[in-house]
Amino acid sequence: MSRPASISATAPTPGAAHSRRTLMLAIGALLLGMLLAALDQTIVATALPTIVSELGGMEHLSWVVTAYLLASTAATPLWGKLGDQYGRKNLFQAAIVIFLIGSVLCGVAQDMPQLIIYRAVQGLGGGGLMVLSMAIVGDLVSPRDRGRYQGLFGAVFGATSVLGPLLGGVFTEHLSWRWVFYINLPIGVVALFVIAAVLHIPSHRTRHTIDYLGTGLIASVATCLVLVASLGGTTWPWGSARIIGLAVLGAVLLVAFVYAERRAAEPVLPLKLFRNRTFTLVSVISFVIGFAMFGAMTYLPTFLQVVQGVSPTMSGVHLLPMVLGMLLMSTASGQIVSRTGRWKVFPIAGTALTTVGLLLLHLMERDSGVWAVSAYFFVFGAGLGLVMQVLVLAAQNSVAYQDLGVATSGATFFRSIGASFGVAVFGTIFTGRLTGKLSSALAGQDLPPGVDAHAISADPRVIAELPPGLRPAALEAYSASITDVFLYASPIVLLAFAVAWFLREDRLRGSVRAPDPSETLASNPVERSSYDECARALSVLGSREGRKAVYEKITARAGLDLLPAASWLLLRVRRHGTVEPALLADTTPVPLRTITEASRQVEERGLARREGLQLMLTDDGVEAATRLAHAREESLAELLGDWWGPDRPTDLIQLVEELTAELSGSVRERPMNEPPPDHHL
Repeated sequence: MSRPASISATAPTPGAAHSRRTLMLAIGALLLGMLLAALDQTIVATALPTIVSELGGMEHLSWVVTAYLLASTAATPLWGKLGDQYGRKNLFQAAIVIFLIGSVLCGVAQDMPQLIIYRAVQGLGGGGLMVLSMAIVGDLVSPRDRGRYQGLFGAVFGATSVLGPLLGGVFTEHLSWRWVFYINLPIGVVALFVIAAVLHIPSHRTRHTIDYLGTGLIASVATCLVLVASLGGTTWPWGSARIIGLAVLGAVLLVAFVYAERRAAEPVLPLKLFRNRTFTLVSVISFVIGFAMFGAMTYLPTFLQVVQGVSPTMSGVHLLPMVLGMLLMSTASGQIVSRTGRWKVFPIAGTALTTVGLLLLHLMERDSGVWAVSAYFFVFGAGLGLVMQVLVLAAQNSVAYQDLGVATSGATFFRSIGASFGVAVFGTIFTGRLTGKLSSALAGQDLPPGVDAHAISADPRVIAELPPGLRPAALEAYSASITDVFLYASPIVLLAFAVAWFLREDRLRGSVRAPDPSETLASNPVERSSYDECARALSVLGSREGRKAVYEKITARAGLDLLPAASWLLLRVRRHGTVEPALLADTTPVPLRTITEASRQVEERGLARREGLQLMLTDDGVEAATRLAHAREESLAELLGDWWGPDRPTDLIQLVEELTAELSGSVRERPMNEPPPDHHL
């Protein structure tokens, strides 16, 4: 996506006036849109066993998840480019409508094929909700405030990761599994009305050559692979003409995709990225992490509800240690990396711990205690959390500025494809093992009419129709089939552990920041432009703490003994020629008391003199301000690393100029009815 037009969160600009109240209403509506997409990724998991029992077709369980993942993954880059080209407000409303239509259809589905198709419709809308909600933030607020507001989206995503399994269980147990989808309607309708009323985005449209062919081909390749993984050995034999045909078709489409991307003006996945060793290795590890994460999360509720007899609500509670482990370790690893600059240890430790977690999950049995199962879940979640944040960060750090946005979405793209593939493979292993184990356990037994291994594998409620003496054997078959899946997945994650050792730990650019949970926990790629990614990372400079730290740093670099506010004042006078300190508090986010202290110091040091009410630089002041300006540019260059080279792109120069102006307090005039800010230098 192109560089968006920035509007101050607190200052109206011509043609796009946003009062703070209107802005917050708009942000709230965008948060509701994000809530829809985020909630739907987690709320369905605990309802799946009940859905399968009612609609039948345990062998199709994986496709309820996979259909959503594939559709949202394929749609995400298209939503981003179309939003640039035709305006994001209308596209965001269209995404909500598509998502709500899919939700209604899912709620009224009468069989598994219908539900799978309708989940794909939901996924098409969900991809747009995810990418457009955060892109619109870039249209509404300045670079200085962007990180703060986009952080809210990360918080919402983290909260839904916890609440989703719980709400899914509550609705399933006390209402109906259909309410897992119907709950989207009131939220979506409110978001639609609020957006229509208060969201006014400046019209800055950018023409794109949209890579429809590449998007369609990569989606088709993924679908062929997932179909082979999910249907091979179960619905059709591995050596059947249909499976071989699907595999060959997938290979042909992959070759066509590579051919198309080499000639695309704006490829959906630039092949040049794969010449970057770090990006290639990160993509492999991301694929494996998605494979393990979503495969396990899909089948753990089935183990809890079917094997251990836990209610849907309590199965959501039992999953909380895993989500907690993911959130805690994801946040902690991101913070540690941002502060130390060392990151390679986390992919290595994360993949190792995830492997241990899968082996522990394999040890679960029918009578495993709550505390033991919770500990296993926590270890597994912690392993995932350690590696997820850092993969996106490593990808961002390894590429040139112009590839920053696509590298960010590329890392999550491969995790999403891995998730689709993992859920399908897990489903194939589970279904194949279950049918075989049930047939062995029930062979030669006197069974009620219509009850056999296939009936029990399709609907776990049939177990209740077995004679009491045979039920433990059937439950044991379910238990062993699910836990065997985790055993078979562990070597794949162990492969990622081996790959992680080959990552090269390049020095982190100062501007690379840990991604928020919406990037690392989302199942579909979060596509943002290079400008948006860099603005989010550098937005910390415009925060109250960030501004003070910037001026402390450049003052020390310039070799001056001044208050941070005094350095700010010197640079402002240098920029404007003269300033009237008494009026600065009305036009900048700096309080009068701080400005008065700064004015007194620069006058006492002979760096500025008064002419009436105006403050002007002396010769010594000009020299000091020049040193400060050079120090500020050197500090930014240090943060941006090789992105700030001789051939730095225009939009990056504009971003730095905009942030520099904001740091100087030059970009906003505070409305008369707005209370004085509490920012301090």
